[in-house]
Amino acid sequence: MIGSMIAIAALTLHVAGIFAAMHAVMHTRTAQGAFAWVLGLVLLPYVTLIPYFFLGSSHFGGYVDLHRQRQARFFMLHEEAEHPARPGILPVTAPVNDERYEAIGRMLKTAMHGGNGLALHIDGDDAFKAMFAAIARAEHYVLVQFFIIHDDVLGRRLRDALLDRAAAGVQVCLLYDGIGSHDLPASYIEALRSGGVNAHPFATRRWRNRLQLNFRNHRKVLVVDGVRGFVGGLNAGDEYLGAKPPLSPWRDTHMEIEGPAVADLQRVFAEDWYWVTGERPPSSPPPERCGRANTMIVATGPADRQESCSLFFTQAIHAATRRVWITTPYFVPDQAVFGALRLAVFRGVDVRILIPSRPDHRTVFMASTLYAHEATLAGIRMFRYQPGFIHQKVMLIDDDTAVVGSMNMDNRSFRLNFEISALNVDTTFADQIEAMLVHDFAQSEEVNQNDYDRLTYLQRVALHVARLFDPVL
Repeated sequence: MIGSMIAIAALTLHVAGIFAAMHAVMHTRTAQGAFAWVLGLVLLPYVTLIPYFFLGSSHFGGYVDLHRQRQARFFMLHEEAEHPARPGILPVTAPVNDERYEAIGRMLKTAMHGGNGLALHIDGDDAFKAMFAAIARAEHYVLVQFFIIHDDVLGRRLRDALLDRAAAGVQVCLLYDGIGSHDLPASYIEALRSGGVNAHPFATRRWRNRLQLNFRNHRKVLVVDGVRGFVGGLNAGDEYLGAKPPLSPWRDTHMEIEGPAVADLQRVFAEDWYWVTGERPPSSPPPERCGRANTMIVATGPADRQESCSLFFTQAIHAATRRVWITTPYFVPDQAVFGALRLAVFRGVDVRILIPSRPDHRTVFMASTLYAHEATLAGIRMFRYQPGFIHQKVMLIDDDTAVVGSMNMDNRSFRLNFEISALNVDTTFADQIEAMLVHDFAQSEEVNQNDYDRLTYLQRVALHVARLFDPVL
């Protein structure tokens, strides 16, 4: 009797595994990912079926259509242009044409705006000092979005700063990721809401996404009064100030924008906010001109029809004629991005990539180690940052273009996370990024082609096994 029940249960699991494998074949974004899921679901449904329910989906169900509908209802550029004086409607400045990045704008239905003033903030102390100062000066509204918020010293500073503005009559909207901030206590949010802060987790909400651990909102955005915006790699936790060994000191980068591009930061936040709350956050027109930089806000995610983050990296790398310097904590490129990097080397471009020397995620670190070895064989110069953990997401292209944001060079950012970066064309800002990266490279050790050969056979096998998990890293 017991044997029959076990046999029926096993048969049921295998049948369910076959149906799940059919779903994976039809819906997984990459052939490699589909093959990995199918193999596991058909042969080992006992261990892969449940993880597939949590990790298998590759499209953010429901958000895709609503993303388009809400753009049409609230953010259509022609409506904003025709009604620049309407309350809550943001005006559109004439876009700047740059042939190198025009395809990115078309793909994302966004534009590059001129007249922006930019400020670079290196590491957490400088960045949060500037952000808290901007929040303290807010007169009308504050829009805040982080992937991670901790109930620690920095997290409580953020809470108190937002409560202070709310007490002064300023509208405060806070969005945080439900998984990234999974250990944030309910008392933290209750204190904010009791003090007048409108705080919400980014959640899937639709039943077909309910079990998914994918589709995290990895964006970091701060907008104050529509005048000033911040974007970059920092979250609100003590580790981002370098206060938590063994990863400290923590190396990260944020940037500040003042000018027309702030309107696009507001739009990105507004779409996420509307998805979660069904309401539109406050907005106001940004300043028309605060500097000479041209800036395009690049927001990507699983609601896009294309694999927009991967394509963004690919096009930006293809645009380079002299130099591509990249820093990323997770170097797990897909074939398109890796191919673009290798082709850049053959064009004579100086390609350098800076990655950590110590892991915060062991499997990703092992996969990155193998990719770093293969990159050196292709002529890409790889460096490991020595003082601490490097978390910044920065790209320098030639002498005038710098990208700062939340995008990692891995499958999760390419296809599963909602991400945001600022692509800036300005020689002065690019010079600042160059000086920062030169200092970073000076504190790094270059990866040698022989480093891989020095590993034991079992260590090399482990690296190759880790890379098999590319689709979910």
